[in-house]
Amino acid sequence: MSMDEKAIQSAREQLDAHVREIIQWHFSPETGCPFWLEWAAKEGWDPRQEVRSFEDLVARFPHFQDEWLRDLQPEVWVPAAYKGRPYHIFETGGTTGMPKQRIGWDDYKIDYEEFSSKIADEHFPRGGAWLMVGPTGPRRLRLAIEHLANFRGSPCYFVDLDPRWVKKVLAKGRADIAREYMEHVVDQAVVLLKHRRITALFTTPKLLEALAEKLDLYEAGIRGVFCGGTTMNPQYVRFLIEEVLEGRIGFYPTYGNTLMGLAASVPLRPEDKYSITYHAPQPRAVLRVVDPEHTDRLVDYGQWGRVELTTMTKEFFMPRFLERDEAIRRPPREPYPWDGVAEVRPFGAMQKQIVEGVY
Repeated sequence: MSMDEKAIQSAREQLDAHVREIIQWHFSPETGCPFWLEWAAKEGWDPRQEVRSFEDLVARFPHFQDEWLRDLQPEVWVPAAYKGRPYHIFETGGTTGMPKQRIGWDDYKIDYEEFSSKIADEHFPRGGAWLMVGPTGPRRLRLAIEHLANFRGSPCYFVDLDPRWVKKVLAKGRADIAREYMEHVVDQAVVLLKHRRITALFTTPKLLEALAEKLDLYEAGIRGVFCGGTTMNPQYVRFLIEEVLEGRIGFYPTYGNTLMGLAASVPLRPEDKYSITYHAPQPRAVLRVVDPEHTDRLVDYGQWGRVELTTMTKEFFMPRFLERDEAIRRPPREPYPWDGVAEVRPFGAMQKQIVEGVY
């Protein structure tokens, strides 16, 4: 057995052990939340007895329904062990109507402290100020980015963004209003970059491009860009690295959301041809690329499929949630001994027009 195979096997064993721990936690009356305890009672089986591995979880649990996060009151998700502790309420999605909501305590801190080890001090100098140009408000991302900066000894400036408004006006065909709003956001960021010493930037790909049209980011002091957004095909990634950042600024794309945390990208190699692959923060979250028509099956490596997310922390258990994204399944790669997802884009992007707004 090669070192790679040993690492892959070890990661599987670690994942299975984590599954057993999380299942025990969420389905025990002493620690579990009302939703999962009632679900198990209604289904008539005890996951603590029957789920011993991640494969068991996939075989026994149905897909998690996002309506549960829209329709149910947040208290049903509070684990008994956390009862009485005030919680954060984070929102995701919700262009119109009721958004999905996830409650939490410390997960975002753990997720982003772990991510801190994956970005270089050369590009994100410890103590150097950060600027986040992105959604704040009820989004987990605002607290998470500030915590990441603070964890690295840095303060963080913010320019707010309301992606729901952008999607709404674009859906109505008012691209002129969307452009004006983007200008408004970008202008605020430019003012901060001109008047404050800022070394690190978090934003979306489209806002990054718009910012670079207004000023030279390297000359403004930026050394690293942490970029979050859905669609970054290889041609666009190359454009960002070579034209927008001129090969002088560290580029760290991530794939993340309120329900998962964030999946880091592996460093690009020449043979990748600017195709970005992300790896989930296993064992706390697992990403699979499944056949959209038969979601119990993985697609082959190199094939497109729908992204399925399983999140497993003591604060939140969400098995087999079908994301509104599709991706290419990629094999394990150093330093991640588990599958990756590549070239993530909205599900059905090749069949229909998707309104992505500023992402």
